[in-house]
Amino acid sequence: MIRVLEVEDYRFLEFGDAIEQSCVFTADPSWLEYDYTRAMLIGALCHEQPESALFLGLGAGTLTQACLKFLPLEDVEAIELRPDVPRLAMEFLGLDDDPRLYIRTGDALELLPTAEPADLIFVDLYTDHGPGVGHLAWRFLEDCQKRLNPGGWLVINQWAGDDGKPLGAALLRGLYHRHYWELPVTEGNVILIVPADLEQDLDLERLKDRAEALMPRLGYSLQALIAQLRPAS
Repeated sequence: MIRVLEVEDYRFLEFGDAIEQSCVFTADPSWLEYDYTRAMLIGALCHEQPESALFLGLGAGTLTQACLKFLPLEDVEAIELRPDVPRLAMEFLGLDDDPRLYIRTGDALELLPTAEPADLIFVDLYTDHGPGVGHLAWRFLEDCQKRLNPGGWLVINQWAGDDGKPLGAALLRGLYHRHYWELPVTEGNVILIVPADLEQDLDLERLKDRAEALMPRLGYSLQALIAQLRPAS
């Protein structure tokens, strides 16, 4: 079951037995209410001038809208498993019919090879039972990194265990050679920020500067979240 609920100034996208997937501030659908979406935006800001992005998992589209609004993107593709989700997002959740955005429905694990390489790739594949199989699939996660353009960044919304480490921590450390960053958030997730290759590093000071310059347009600061960034544990 997929449904949209309205509570005062917000609309919520839910899957299954009242499992909240997305929250939209109806006055501004690009507003990121959850810390995990703000943390994923921080991952996007690691790239100085991204022109293309690929979203694996669309949901209500708030992160997609924020990236389209605040980043210099020219070409954005989203792959969503459930055909009803993009329709509901456009009809009830404020997702714009932006000419830069191309949405396909289907399984991201199957469609990834047919997606265009991108400067930014976001993995957020959740069902009403938790993270999709892609979040622990070595070949899929490896292919996501390979699909990045040189200098690109892969941003993964990963569940965290009771120890605060991301789901599949050992797999991730081996796959990405411990060369990535983690950003834990209040919702209990850990956002992984993975560069395209081992020669690429995260420039923390430039990231802070880009976030600070964007703050007046965002309407909130990202600095407290950036302070939580840590090397792969």
